[in-house]
Amino acid sequence: MAGGANLEAQLCSEQFGSGAARGCLAAADGSLQWEGFPDSVSPDYLPYQLWDSVQAFASSLSGSLATHAVLLGIGVGNAEASVSAATATWLVKDSTGMLGRIIFAWWKGSKLDCNAKQWRLFADILNDVAMFLEIMAPIYPIFFTMTVCISNLAKCIVSVAGGATRAALTMHQARRNNMADVSAKDSSQETLVNLAGLLVSLLMLPLVSACPSFSLSCFFFLTALHIYANYRAVRALVLETLNEDRLRLVLKHFLQRGEVLDPTSANQMEPLWTGFWPSLSLSLGVPLHRLISSVFELQQLVEGHQEPYLLHWDKSKSQVQVVLSQKAGPETILRAATHGLVLEALQGDGPLPRELEELRNRVLAGADKESWVIIKETHQVLDKLFPKFLKGLQDAGWKTEKHQLEVDEWRATWLPSPEKKIL
Repeated sequence: MAGGANLEAQLCSEQFGSGAARGCLAAADGSLQWEGFPDSVSPDYLPYQLWDSVQAFASSLSGSLATHAVLLGIGVGNAEASVSAATATWLVKDSTGMLGRIIFAWWKGSKLDCNAKQWRLFADILNDVAMFLEIMAPIYPIFFTMTVCISNLAKCIVSVAGGATRAALTMHQARRNNMADVSAKDSSQETLVNLAGLLVSLLMLPLVSACPSFSLSCFFFLTALHIYANYRAVRALVLETLNEDRLRLVLKHFLQRGEVLDPTSANQMEPLWTGFWPSLSLSLGVPLHRLISSVFELQQLVEGHQEPYLLHWDKSKSQVQVVLSQKAGPETILRAATHGLVLEALQGDGPLPRELEELRNRVLAGADKESWVIIKETHQVLDKLFPKFLKGLQDAGWKTEKHQLEVDEWRATWLPSPEKKIL
């Protein structure tokens, strides 16, 4: 259907020589929208790619310095060096990295989509750390093998995290079902930048070989440039899907001011380092057996829940665990996450709507010892609040039909709450 709509909206087309034709569509505001750049990519594509090229160039030069140091430490140019020892060191280094790649992909693979910007920045900083270890390795020959193994382990983690997040960001930037095209151009651009870095490295290496202190100074300068360019590249991204951090920012603003932040504002405010400040632990898609062990606990958990999810709140640990029904779709998951973050707001400060303000006073006063009482009443508040919030998200430009919330695969079924029984 979408393809048919595009064909109907196509007003004209053009082509250069024997090249492929590009069509012209009618935009919603009445303007002409030609296929191809810049309309074929997201608005943040150009600033992101500019800063990405700067960081790739700096990383290429730093990598040349690190490779020079590793080859020096492994014995290149030393007549007394053993080929067998150098080969053994190289094999141990590579095998350590392969093992780390497998373990990291198993451990964190499912989380990379949810926080693509944070993991992208983490990967590049870790890459700088790995190259610093390689440069320092020849200074302490007794620890050389261990140092280069740790460095290669870090680089393999960088490869997994960087490659996965690059794919996620390419999906975001491709706006005309042209992910392969955007990915190919990104790869070509990176190759061109690395080629330029290689040419500059050929001029730089003779200078650093004669003066080791100059090598270290160059590395620190390039590392600072690399980190800064990465920060600017990640900050340039404007993702229109909600993850937990962006949802927390948007919901907090909505509860305090009654307005929904647009994607540009929320992305500018989104923290790029998470896990260092205490916040609610929100788990979506947890197994039902983890929360209950008796019929009474099941009845208590189900009571007050008419939506296709069950929510358990541990106030003392600031932890919310959500069991999802087989019927739970993206909107239900978004509501469940919103519900959990509303409970977090009840334990915080700042203005809230009147209904939630009364609940927060009861929570802070400890009037309701049982968390399920508060959960039941927040369900009633959300019945009125969430539709307004959802419409505000859609009007502000957020894509609510999909999300980047971290959701486990567990699903469950249960009998409905007895409140709806007709006597």
